[in-house]
Amino acid sequence: MRELAYSLDPALWAEEVLGFVPDPWQAEVLRSASSRVLMNCSRQSGKSSVSAILALWTSLYQPRSLTLMVSPSLRQSSEIFRKVVAYMEMLDPVPVKAEDTKLSIKMGNGARVVSLPGSESTIRGYSAVDLLIVDEAARVGDDLYFAIKPMLAVSQGRLLALSTPWGRRGWFYAEWAEGEGWQRHEITADQCPRISRDFLESEKRSMPRSWFRSEYFCEFVEPIDAVFGYDDVMRAVSDKVEPLEV
Repeated sequence: MRELAYSLDPALWAEEVLGFVPDPWQAEVLRSASSRVLMNCSRQSGKSSVSAILALWTSLYQPRSLTLMVSPSLRQSSEIFRKVVAYMEMLDPVPVKAEDTKLSIKMGNGARVVSLPGSESTIRGYSAVDLLIVDEAARVGDDLYFAIKPMLAVSQGRLLALSTPWGRRGWFYAEWAEGEGWQRHEITADQCPRISRDFLESEKRSMPRSWFRSEYFCEFVEPIDAVFGYDDVMRAVSDKVEPLEV
């Protein structure tokens, strides 16, 4: 009976089996039925942990599923994958693995968890993805984002994009500001019980204001190297101008 409850409630499973007590927003992410989730969250707020837990739960309770985790670099991909492995090793008994490499696991039930760096050439070979997790999404290029979206077309899988902001640019900002069909979560550092006020005050004194507001308070600030502001560029764009004939 408990297994049935765990198969229906990832947050309950995380708390009782892993000993991971989710923050309210993390429990909402774990229990969400939304096919599109955006997490604009402070550094160290727990966004990678909750994503790793959801990846592991999916592999255990959805046989033959494919969970794909994408990050801008191999190092970042390895980091979130290690969290999945660490949580898996907390299970008793540890699940039987049919295949196990540095960046992929195939479970005994046929489910796979694969972590890849953000390269279009390494991504295009995958299809029918059930759960697609994009870590450090603000730093994943537009070309890669538009290349991975079709992976969900047939499977009707879920897309989770998690990041701190990186300026008012790119697909992550566009989806956060104007995208439709997304469930959004914004968690600032002062909303995270594990980040102390003293630490934030210290960081505020030692960092440029724009970096501090971006890293800890989820603000999409103008890039330091920008020649023109985002709003200025947008005001210069018009769909009323006829394109030039070539």
